[in-house]
Amino acid sequence: MEKNLVLAGVGGQGILSIAFVIDNAALEAGFHFKQAEVHGMSQRGGAVQSNLRYADHPIHSDLIPVGKVDMVLSVEPLEALRYAGSLSPEGWIVSSVTPYVNIPDYPPMEEVLASLTAFPHTVLVDTGAVAKAAGNLRAQNMVAVGAAAPLLDFTDEQLLKYVRKLFARKGEKIVAVNERAYRFGKAAGLFYRGLIEAGLPARDALTVSSRMDPATVEPERAADWARLASDAAALEAIAGQDGLLDCREAAVPAAG
Repeated sequence: MEKNLVLAGVGGQGILSIAFVIDNAALEAGFHFKQAEVHGMSQRGGAVQSNLRYADHPIHSDLIPVGKVDMVLSVEPLEALRYAGSLSPEGWIVSSVTPYVNIPDYPPMEEVLASLTAFPHTVLVDTGAVAKAAGNLRAQNMVAVGAAAPLLDFTDEQLLKYVRKLFARKGEKIVAVNERAYRFGKAAGLFYRGLIEAGLPARDALTVSSRMDPATVEPERAADWARLASDAAALEAIAGQDGLLDCREAAVPAAG
């Protein structure tokens, strides 16, 4: 077994924190791992990326060949697209859809989302909304880890152990926020995947999942929401909501 990840985002989004959690969970699970240095602009807002590899056998290089990436795990949607060309045929994109507009010619978000949802294997999560619901916008990186968790090879406890260790010096409140961000992120990712597995097109699945209150998301409800959103009028009503919806109540929201 071998898993090759590209971690991506921009400076200040905590890419090293993601690496810390996954690296240590890999060691806890008995895997070998190698991680390349984080490359990119050091200032806040500059593009950054790192290769992370773990396996049940020794790894001789920390660099991943093009076409061998199993997952692009990104906290920024445009940065996810930057590395998507390195994916293996069965590779996954696990990405935030919350943009960090750090360049003057950042493309329209609808174009970015159309490109992301065109890939066959995606987990797309509004990490900004989920992190806010968890208690701190800065927890988007732990939302991303949670969204990726079902595609990794570790238990929740193995990952959460190092979420707690990473933030322990900042106090119990920050630890609790980041644990909650992980759990909300995992639920949001599974819900999005459940919508697609139930037959909803990826772009519509993203619309529906982005309207859910993260604190109420139950992945097992995805099939109900997919059936509901397969009706064009219902999907429009869901998309047009100003507030967030309770995932536990799969019903067409009232107008206004």
